[in-house]
Parts: sequence; structure tokens; C-alpha cells
Amino acid sequence: MGGKRVIVHGTVQGVGFRWATRREARRLGVTGWVRNVDDGSVEAVVGGEGADAMLAWLRHGPPGSQVTSIDVQDSDDAGGPFEIR
Repeated sequence: MGGKRVIVHGTVQGVGFRWATRREARRLGVTGWVRNVDDGSVEAVVGGEGADAMLAWLRHGPPGSQVTSIDVQDSDDAGGPFEIR
């Protein structure tokens, strides 16, 4: 099943972004994963029926984060339970 690869820019590391993303993804029934990137951004791959709602959530992130932009591309890597990498 295909999904979306997302790069989230802004203040998204050191604020619990990955843990909150995993919690929200599991709540929405989304598959995929999330990880920090060396440049300070966060990368995620999301799939499943809740993927659109997850993308909307990623545009704002959890309290304490400040998302400035997201880049979204199609991805073939969105299977399995949502995990932090």
C-alpha cells in the first residue's frame, strides 16, 4: 500500500514531536514511521485511511513545536504499525 513521505521543517526536534506523532498516528489508525533528520527536520511516512488527517496534524504538530512548512511526496513505504525510527 502506498503512502506519503513527509519532511516537517521548523522547531520539531527536542519537543516530543516523534512521540506525539506516533501517538496521533496510532489514534488515527495510520501506518508508517517517523524519525529525526540530521538537518533538524523530522521525516515521516504515513499510510492508511487516516493518512489525510495525519498530514493535517503534521502541518501544526504537537504543543511546543513550531512547524514552518512540510514537503509531501508519494511513497511506497507505509506498511506496518506506526513506529519511531
